[in-house]
Amino acid sequence: MKIRGFELVSQFTDETLLPKRETAHAAGYDLKVAVETTIGPGEIVLVPTGVKAYMQAGEVLYLFDRSSNPRKKGLVLINSVGVIDGDYYDNPANEGHIFAQMKNITDESVVLEVGERIVQGVFMPFLVVDGDEADGVRTGGFGSTGK
Repeated sequence: MKIRGFELVSQFTDETLLPKRETAHAAGYDLKVAVETTIGPGEIVLVPTGVKAYMQAGEVLYLFDRSSNPRKKGLVLINSVGVIDGDYYDNPANEGHIFAQMKNITDESVVLEVGERIVQGVFMPFLVVDGDEADGVRTGGFGSTGK
């Protein structure tokens, strides 16, 4: 039985893209760039990671910016924290492919190479309020629930 983890989406085969923790006490799994990506000055780009995440009910995967991104690369995770819901996994629109929404805060283009660490993912439990009656079913991919 699978509990939580990462898998490659079908268009990628490079298993080195699968996230891992770098140290025994790290909370985050480093997600990497799956396709060389150029981000122009001031531009916001969805950077593909080539992976999807599965988890248990009551869990979420949060994406956090790497602390070195602004200083070393001139990039920020523009939505501050990415929220990957459990029902995003294997959705029909994009298989649950995780993207990092990055903004270039410099005056020059930034090139991201395949395999560069771009964001870190942390699995966490979440709570719901009394009387919660959410019963919708996800039918789309990135940003689909707020149409």
